[in-house]
Amino acid sequence: MAKRVRLLVAIDGPAGAGKSTVARRVAERLGYVLVDTGALYRCVALAASRAGFTPHGELSEDDELAIGDLAKELAAGRQIQLEPSGRVVLDGEDVSRAIRSPEMSLGASRVSAIPRVREALLSMQRQAGEHGGAVMEGRDIGTVVFPDAEAKFFLTASAEQRAGRRHAELLEKGSAVTFDETLADVRRRDTADTDRPVAPLRQADDAVLVDSSTMAIDDVVDVIVREVRAREAQS
Repeated sequence: MAKRVRLLVAIDGPAGAGKSTVARRVAERLGYVLVDTGALYRCVALAASRAGFTPHGELSEDDELAIGDLAKELAAGRQIQLEPSGRVVLDGEDVSRAIRSPEMSLGASRVSAIPRVREALLSMQRQAGEHGGAVMEGRDIGTVVFPDAEAKFFLTASAEQRAGRRHAELLEKGSAVTFDETLADVRRRDTADTDRPVAPLRQADDAVLVDSSTMAIDDVVDVIVREVRAREAQS
């Protein structure tokens, strides 16, 4: 692959680690494009739910085949749009809030384990970051999507810390979910992501580990931006 003019930044990690917020701020600081790959899978989960499937529950082999076909249709028709503003559009509809529910969070984890879904969305992700100058966050950016990314980070935090942050977000949105329910959801998501047979969540061998359990968001962003700028200076 030809050398990129600007670096590709890959930020992987478990649910609730703050990847979306950190990636957005890192992109702003660096003047890079933000690519929220997790939103792609959430859109597939939402589309599957609206088509009558239950992507956050058990799926039969036929269900998986049908959801894989649905993902291919969405990709082929360019029906999922990630706008620079952060807005997520599915078939012309702003679904930015709809895809952030706990059900769609777990659903995204389930559909991302379907090989046909991953195949359908992989090309979209690679096209978005192939020229560099992009920050991409997800579960397997540095291990599968772009194993040649110049700057890889694995952002994590304890399950309790991640659940606390997620619970606060849900309460702000008016949800009546309890902390224990949120913690259980985080742990279910962790199990689903790390145990899936296709592209499981893991830290790339050359990724910088950033544990945000006791760090403020701005401090996490500073760590990543400093590292990227140091690598820019060396390239």
